[in-house]
Amino acid sequence: MPRDFVQPMESPNHTNLDPFVFFLLGIPGLEQFHLWLSLPVCCLGTATVVGNIAILLVVAMEPALHKPVYLFLCMLLTTDLAASFSTVPKLLAILWCGAGHISASACLAQMLFIHAFCMMESTVLLAMAFDRYVAICHPLRYATILTDTIIARIGVVAIVQGSKLMLPCPFLTARLSFCQSHVIPHTYCEPMAVVKLACGDTRPNHVYGLAAALLVIGVDLFCIGLSYVFIARAVLCLSSPEAQSKALGTCGSHVCVILISYTPALFSFFTHCFGHHVPLHIHILLANVYLLFPPALNPMVYGVKTKEIRERVVRVFQRG
Repeated sequence: MPRDFVQPMESPNHTNLDPFVFFLLGIPGLEQFHLWLSLPVCCLGTATVVGNIAILLVVAMEPALHKPVYLFLCMLLTTDLAASFSTVPKLLAILWCGAGHISASACLAQMLFIHAFCMMESTVLLAMAFDRYVAICHPLRYATILTDTIIARIGVVAIVQGSKLMLPCPFLTARLSFCQSHVIPHTYCEPMAVVKLACGDTRPNHVYGLAAALLVIGVDLFCIGLSYVFIARAVLCLSSPEAQSKALGTCGSHVCVILISYTPALFSFFTHCFGHHVPLHIHILLANVYLLFPPALNPMVYGVKTKEIRERVVRVFQRG
């Protein structure tokens, strides 16, 4: 790692620390509420682990659920778990005991993992929209279009795309000089929060971060919207209201997950870009909502709204 990436730093109490260490401050202005804020974070983290693993196990144990829609769901839940493990343990350490020290290497790794997994999740949500499009618009060709090979390739594309797009971010950050404060006013190594501490030219970081977000999330959202336009047109062509309701019902869970995933992400993104007068703690709370709520709520949505999963979860508990 370049030696100019980090320079001697001072913690909030002005004691000299390892020059290769940053300090995550948590939520500035709400320090007195850190312990209380840890309660919902702990509940959401527990719900994420229990809910995601429960559905993953149910899908794995039930051969009847080995279908494209549930395989894509497993991809989504796996990325949610990975993103949660990248943030929640350190977040709880900060809120519980102020353990905000993080090495430069760990900070860069967290920066890469968090956003790479979020990019992967966006690609998987697009794949799930494509699955619903094929199921409703081309039902007779569903099994021939979404084969196991195609599903595996989509999974590989999601991993490669998310990793390749975010890989330059830590390298762009590592080239910077941090000659002033090393105290990051955030709960995790959010790229822009880290870049704001740098003394050199940070325009490449800002341009690349904005371009990557618009390229992935913008394109994915456009394609998801387009797929639902075709779905809506196909549904309106169905002869009976019952058939229309049934077709739309198969999309209900996916639409809910899209809203849960993209709404806080877009709020956080636009607040960060244009909300210059929004208090810092609001920025940080929105960034944490974006990371904490979707992984906790996604398995609940599919567990409640998807009959096949709901019935098999109940069956597993009855066996236990």
